[in-house]
Amino acid sequence: MRARQNKEVSASSPSEQPSTMATARVCVLLVVFSVTLAEDVNLKSKPVRLFTEEELERFDGTQEGQPIYMAVKGVVFDVTRGKEFYGKDAPYNALVGKDSTRAVAKMSLDPSDLTSDTADLTDEQLKSLDQIFESTYKAKYPIVGYTAARILNQDGSPNKDFKPENQLHFQIKDEF
Repeated sequence: MRARQNKEVSASSPSEQPSTMATARVCVLLVVFSVTLAEDVNLKSKPVRLFTEEELERFDGTQEGQPIYMAVKGVVFDVTRGKEFYGKDAPYNALVGKDSTRAVAKMSLDPSDLTSDTADLTDEQLKSLDQIFESTYKAKYPIVGYTAARILNQDGSPNKDFKPENQLHFQIKDEF
């Protein structure tokens, strides 16, 4: 009788195995998806900060283990996950550790273009800048802050055109 029970158990086991394995796979996928989603939410909900030019220079990709930051239009992005493009000795490393708005608009790596200055850019260059800002930087990299130049005038007085409520991921309680 015992041998008969074992046969019955083993006879039903193969038919149960595929559904058990499928359930296990679904559970693993759900866990992976949940962890990935949680990491994504954490990246986007980090408080942002204000960077001076000197502070931003420290994140230029030259120090191993340090994040890599670059600013475009005064918005500071963490481009670390694009290390093959922005890291030390990478093709676009010249753009990091500073506000490279002009260089991005002109698609230039000329040292004279590695600045936030947008004076005398053509309409086509400004349109290109907006397109790259939206489709590359905003779409792919987390925002970690803003440059002081975006918020303050040259003399250190507040920029009256800066409206925190209109800024990406900017939360006054997290900033000041």
